[in-house]
Amino acid sequence: MDNSKIDNFRKKLHTIIYEADTPAGKFFDLVLLILIVISVIAVMLESVASIKIKHGQLLAVIEWVVTIFFTLEYIARIFAVNKPWKYIFSFYGIVDFLATVPKYIGLLFPGSGVLISIRAIRLLRVFRILKLVHFVGASNQLVLALKKSRAKIAVFLFSVVVLCIILGTIMYLIEGPEHGFTSIPVSIYWTIVTLTTVGFGDITPGTSLGQFISVIIMILGYGIIAVPTGLVTAELIGDKKVNLNTQVCPNCSADKHRDDARYCYNCGYHLND
Repeated sequence: MDNSKIDNFRKKLHTIIYEADTPAGKFFDLVLLILIVISVIAVMLESVASIKIKHGQLLAVIEWVVTIFFTLEYIARIFAVNKPWKYIFSFYGIVDFLATVPKYIGLLFPGSGVLISIRAIRLLRVFRILKLVHFVGASNQLVLALKKSRAKIAVFLFSVVVLCIILGTIMYLIEGPEHGFTSIPVSIYWTIVTLTTVGFGDITPGTSLGQFISVIIMILGYGIIAVPTGLVTAELIGDKKVNLNTQVCPNCSADKHRDDARYCYNCGYHLND
């Protein structure tokens, strides 16, 4: 096979694996998504003793099928890019590796003396669920909105901490040790638990004034929970940037290209049309 055929095959493979905007890419991602879900469910079921006894062989077959598929996918991802090391040491590359290697490690160390450690290593199969990040195209906009609103959220959280310190001190003065508020830190703990509407019930106010303040804190909790959501939502609505797609540059593996981009913004390489 000459170089031109290899390059054409690599481009087609890159389109299928890295570009979810194409029909072939969507089908590949759908198959990958289904296998990830099946694999994670199999890992969960394997931890149930009764199910493992009855269906352990079936779960092992499923695990091997998924592992082989992920192995071929990992090799294909390396082959489809011009600079494989960028993918190998990227976040997704490390996750893909961790999702694939535990099964083979179990083969290399079959001795009974290391079964406990191998069992712990095989739990890395749960990392396959992180591969689902590949399918969340809107995550880029959400991350950008969180970055833009981080200063506002930080000020808001600081205000909440100050409010908890003040209210906790007040509750300590009102209730006192006889009602469980033995110190200001304990009172602040109770305030935070009440404000977040968790309410463990290990400490409860005994005075009428303390109960009244508790009601106010609980009502404030519902309003406070909605504030960070509103800040992020405002940034999402106000974001007028050009939509980005899932296309990955075959040369440098840069992602987040514009929908109308023909060349990579990072290295200038011609993108697949």
